[in-house]
Order: sequence, then C-alpha cells, then structure tokens
Amino acid sequence: MQVLCKASNSVSDIRCNVCGQGFLVYWTRTSSTERGFAREGIQQGLRAQHQGSEDASVHPAVGFNLPEWVGEAGSSLGIAPEWATA
Repeated sequence: MQVLCKASNSVSDIRCNVCGQGFLVYWTRTSSTERGFAREGIQQGLRAQHQGSEDASVHPAVGFNLPEWVGEAGSSLGIAPEWATA
C-alpha cells in the first residue's frame, strides 16, 4: 500500500523513530488492519531517509510517498489535499 506523508509540527498520525518528526498520513481506502500493517512499512521508509546522513532535516518538507513514487506526490493516490503536495 502506498501512502502520502506530509511533515507536521502540530498534529501527526505517525512519528519518525529516529528524529521524532511527526507526519500526517493520507491512505487509500483500506481497512484498519491493512493500515496497521502499513505503519511498519512507513516507519522503515522514514528510517531509511536517515541512512547515510546525520542531518535531522532529512525528511522532505513537502508531501512525499512511501514507498517511493516516481512522479508528483499524491498523484498515485488522488486523495491528498492540494496543500499536502505543495
């Protein structure tokens, strides 16, 4: 399952285990069980962004897809609000 992540300093659906950055997560319509399994994949993707870098700002400030997506963020899902991809 692919999700769109957007960094958020106020509210979050998930946090990076490495740096604590919060993210809003936009899913395709799925069951809560599927979203639960996807959370581990999201955590792995966020950890991978830290590999090879000691910089705390390794996560994109604009919306990005996990797993990675070639093309505009959100175009694979079609559900993200405009502000999430800007």
